Amino acid sequence: MKNVLLNGLWLLALSVPAMAIEPDASSQKQTEAWLQLQASGRAASNLPQPQAPAERDLSLQRWLNSYQHPIPEFYERKKEESSSGSGSAGRN
Repeated sequence: MKNVLLNGLWLLALSVPAMAIEPDASSQKQTEAWLQLQASGRAASNLPQPQAPAERDLSLQRWLNSYQHPIPEFYERKKEESSSGSGSAGRN
């Protein structure tokens, strides 16, 4: 039992520095380059990727169903009554 606890603490200690890494300028530039490549279509496949009839029908039905819900004029922000500190408060 003591070994399991120590191993768990060791793994936790190893994961903390990984969560604290801040992005640097080079990683931001690399991300921007990937996004530009994706938007430009320069690396797109030459092979056509047609949609199956069943997939097309389902996606069109999903689109049509979206019109069944009215768009509210204003969105209300709901407060979550949670003190867990998970960072999810205020997302609604």
